[in-house]
Amino acid sequence: MVAADPVRRSLFGNDLAVRTLSGVVLVAIAGVALWLGGVAFWLLLMAGALTMQHEWAGLVGRLERRRLSMLALMASLSMLSPFADGPGFLSFGFIIGGAFFIATIDRSFKLAWGVFYCALPVMALLYLRQQDNGLLLAFWTMATVWATDVGAYFAGRGIGGPKIAPSISPSKTWAGLAGGMIAALGFALFMQSQFDLPYVLVLASAPLAIIAQMGDFLESWMKRQAGVKDSGTLIPGHGGILDRVDGLVPVAPVVALLVAGNAFWALG
Repeated sequence: MVAADPVRRSLFGNDLAVRTLSGVVLVAIAGVALWLGGVAFWLLLMAGALTMQHEWAGLVGRLERRRLSMLALMASLSMLSPFADGPGFLSFGFIIGGAFFIATIDRSFKLAWGVFYCALPVMALLYLRQQDNGLLLAFWTMATVWATDVGAYFAGRGIGGPKIAPSISPSKTWAGLAGGMIAALGFALFMQSQFDLPYVLVLASAPLAIIAQMGDFLESWMKRQAGVKDSGTLIPGHGGILDRVDGLVPVAPVVALLVAGNAFWALG
């Protein structure tokens, strides 16, 4: 049997097929729930957030309080459902209250921060989905992070070069960051030309790619502190849910603020 081309192997990696298949399945599930919206989208986001909190408790070494923190998160997320308040100030207050409750019981902000960290992007995505052009906004937000990851992966593997922060994430390069920014901008331009994506979001696409990478670095730092390679083992080739949404966690709230601010100025 002829050995695989070393250049091709080093560029794409041995686990590309597994990663690709897992990614396609995840995108399909997220796409169907996003298309349906309403209860289906809320249920998917809540399931993802609860899994994230499960992994978060392990990363911060608070396994004995894991279930309690997940119950606090579930109570907060319940207020975001279509049957309750939905994404609004009252729901945000419940999220703060859930985090404060865990901080009081656990006497540590590490586990409590997880409640806020996991709930806030859920609130942001639900807010985006309920807008008049919500399907476009929520899809673009999620897909921008995917485009950033893909661009960063191939540029980083194909070009290589200096590392950004090797002590935190040894595989992240400046070339990868540039590739992610270019991919995010290119995708935004395509969405603007085909689906009339607001120009404010097109302009924000490259900075959002940087924010997504910052989210990736935060989770990489947490995993190094915990001494683990992945946050979990749920997704073949990808690790845990936190490993897949670390970029989306900070990006979704920023996009929600941009959309809310744009709507405010439009009314003015």
